[in-house]
Amino acid sequence: MPEATAPYPLDGKRVWVAGHRGMVGQAVVRRLESEPCEVLTVDRRTVDLRNQAEVEAWLSETRPDAVVLAAAKVGGILANATYPADFLYDNLMIETNIIHSAFTVGVEKLLFLGSSCIYPKFAEQPIVEESLLTGLLEPTNEAYAIAKIAGIKLCQAYREQHGADFISAMPTNLYGPGDNFDLQSSHVLPALIRRTHEAKQRGDASLVIWGTGAPRREFLHVDDCAAALVFLLKAYSDSPHVNVGYGEDISILDLTRLIAEVVGYDGAIEHDLSKPDGTPRKLMSSARIRALGWEPKIGLREGIASTYADFVAGTAGGSRTGRRPGADE
Repeated sequence: MPEATAPYPLDGKRVWVAGHRGMVGQAVVRRLESEPCEVLTVDRRTVDLRNQAEVEAWLSETRPDAVVLAAAKVGGILANATYPADFLYDNLMIETNIIHSAFTVGVEKLLFLGSSCIYPKFAEQPIVEESLLTGLLEPTNEAYAIAKIAGIKLCQAYREQHGADFISAMPTNLYGPGDNFDLQSSHVLPALIRRTHEAKQRGDASLVIWGTGAPRREFLHVDDCAAALVFLLKAYSDSPHVNVGYGEDISILDLTRLIAEVVGYDGAIEHDLSKPDGTPRKLMSSARIRALGWEPKIGLREGIASTYADFVAGTAGGSRTGRRPGADE
């Protein structure tokens, strides 16, 4: 394979978005619609991404020029704790099949998505890319994290050994249209949106949150993430993975207050101090991607408002309020 070079124009390229039904995949497809390229997708009923022969056969037939690997089995703490074997096996198979087959058929460029949850539990804040593998992982999602780390390392290995132009991005906590609002498997922001909406509907006098609400988290709108991924696909070609974050964090209590304002809920916020706070802070450094020329455009209030509108439209239309635990993206 020829030596990797940047930039990588998308003009006339065929780009496969693996995992196009997930929140990130949908956003990447939307973003690519404004590029002069052809977007390829395939349904899981046609190709089981865990099956190497099916993946390689489909890639050999369609011959995409580039791949955005957003496919993964994802879920919250409960799903990760209940199905660790599924999270480890499925994600290892999906990424190894796609990365290896992409190299085999001569794909020019591949972008693999990691996850900020794979950094050490007590990494120094804000978390820089070099923090990976410098400490113990969060036990509740260890299986998922190990699989994602393997995907990043596999991309680096194919670049080092074969000169493949395979890169990796590390998004922070994402939210937006197409999010998972299932209370058993969703992450904190969509869960708070649903709980606040339902508290308003019932006329509840108060909304209870876990712990003190002091822990701080970073949130990035999925459309900003998609813009960053397309930017990296076109402009970045190097071995180190790249953090993709908003650059600011917010306490869970202030996030709850902001969501209540957007939803129009005026009840009190109470604390269940019998529940743990969790990791005190989780903020990534996005200095590397900002130095390359990208920065987010969607503010948190604006993003929450659009996400809430998506949730209301989904419930009003009788469609999903969330994916099942351990859903495939």
